[in-house]
Amino acid sequence: MDHFRQISTFVEVIARGSLSAAARAEGIAPAMIGRRLDALEARLGVKLLQRTTRKLALTDEGAAFLEDCQRILAELEEAEAAVSERSARATGHLVVSAPAGFGRQHVAPLVPSFLAEHREVSVNLNLSDRVVDVIGEGVDIAIRIASLTDSNLVGVKLADNHRVVVATPGYLKRYGTPQTLDDLGKHNCLAISSQGSQRGWTFRDHGKIVTMKVGGNMVCNDGAVLHDWAMAGRGLAWRSMWEVSSEIESGLLVPVLEQFAAPGNDIYAVFAQRRHLPLRIRVFVDFLRHAYSQPDYWRNSLGKMREI
Repeated sequence: MDHFRQISTFVEVIARGSLSAAARAEGIAPAMIGRRLDALEARLGVKLLQRTTRKLALTDEGAAFLEDCQRILAELEEAEAAVSERSARATGHLVVSAPAGFGRQHVAPLVPSFLAEHREVSVNLNLSDRVVDVIGEGVDIAIRIASLTDSNLVGVKLADNHRVVVATPGYLKRYGTPQTLDDLGKHNCLAISSQGSQRGWTFRDHGKIVTMKVGGNMVCNDGAVLHDWAMAGRGLAWRSMWEVSSEIESGLLVPVLEQFAAPGNDIYAVFAQRRHLPLRIRVFVDFLRHAYSQPDYWRNSLGKMREI
């Protein structure tokens, strides 16, 4: 406590320009302020201030120490404000963006429960597979399944995820199970398209990340359609585990080439960097993260969606 008081006194003296002004603000004698500064300099073993009866002057060491002290005190003030804000109620309008398929299955079903807990919050959920401009489009939270590269955004990981190549047992019985990446050339691959071009499938091969263009007679820009085609036995599909985990567990789909699965594609909530993040954003991110961390969530969620 004495160390903190000495530091805050040092910052206050510089801000007010004199020992007497700092003493008046605190309601104590100037001599007490002087003793705190003396104790601080003695503890640090350096001279921080050149003091005369007329003025104060920072030494080089004092100027560097002042900058650090101001930053630490500002961070402490922000931490205290954040704690106080958490005890308040979340209010206001929340604009959330999510990929269409993931949003339908894993965001939209959770929104009613969130609003039941936070009755003074409203939610506008926008589902789109394009990468939205979080800042330019006024989005509070964007759910993204990708590696994060935008330094202007803050990312909070919500859940692990990876992509896997799947097919029905019937398809594999008819056409065989691929054992290497080269074997994909022998199969009908159901690829997703974006603006007329195929996105490609990403794998890890001999320690390197490679993206392959695959061939097939059916492409689509909607992941749900590719999922349906794969379930109908039309070919191989490269899908996220959040979409196919229940089918894999039930045996309706079989994963292949798992030894080549590439890392990444985890699920994040991203938002613009702000000094004081609104409580409604924090509680929504915490709500999703808690929901996704529950045992059996990913296995049971798709079945629940079909019942709705």
